[in-house]
Amino acid sequence: MPLEIRVIPCLSDNYAVLLHDPLTEATAVVDVPEATPVLEALDREGWDLTHILITHHHSDHVDGVLAVKAQYGATVVGPKAEADGIPGIDVQVVDGDPVAVGSLIGRVMETPGHTAGHVVYIFGEERLLFSGDTLFVMGCGRPIECDPPVLWQSLQRLRALPDDFSVYCGHEYTVANGRFALSVDPDNGALRGRVAEAEAARREGKPTIPALFGDERLTNPFLRADDPDMAERLGLAGADPAAVFTELRARKNVFRG
Repeated sequence: MPLEIRVIPCLSDNYAVLLHDPLTEATAVVDVPEATPVLEALDREGWDLTHILITHHHSDHVDGVLAVKAQYGATVVGPKAEADGIPGIDVQVVDGDPVAVGSLIGRVMETPGHTAGHVVYIFGEERLLFSGDTLFVMGCGRPIECDPPVLWQSLQRLRALPDDFSVYCGHEYTVANGRFALSVDPDNGALRGRVAEAEAARREGKPTIPALFGDERLTNPFLRADDPDMAERLGLAGADPAAVFTELRARKNVFRG
């Protein structure tokens, strides 16, 4: 039986994501920005939460963990490097560790940058990436606890994923990300089309996740810092890709388009 996924809007622009295995009735939630929307979704679906998968320690990803755990007794999984900041953590994971949700077997990839211990969860057979705040649709997280080149290295690791992976990220930043992407890649027809689709979806109140990784490869400027054309457009022809990425991130930080 195919797995079931539900995207749950939380706070002003966060997402939690439910992952349900019909074969075993196991259910995981990826990040818990607040408890109420997650509990309401579980009640609506009639699912029993068994796992809480945390990508990083920021409060807008963990504030609802204890309340949800108290309701269901779910096992809290999170990065070992940030265990002190993750309430109720039961299982501390590092790069390459397996994570089982019923019959669904994922693995952990460490992607430092936004935070020093950030992880993502990859379910290869199901073609799923839960990217937290490392990779957004047409964007990436702000490097807060690491220098930008560290995040660039993490994105290069993610870039090895196949095009048919579905990306579930932690925030609804797509329209703003797309408008910034157009400012540095204005002649990209695929990008213009994606921005228009995102704007239409948001006008209708629909989420813009998931996204296909192949579309990200074509339109996300932060995945293309080693593209000579991107470097040239930024006035950095011949520069190291890490420097190009750093410039992209600096421009995004101040972009108000």
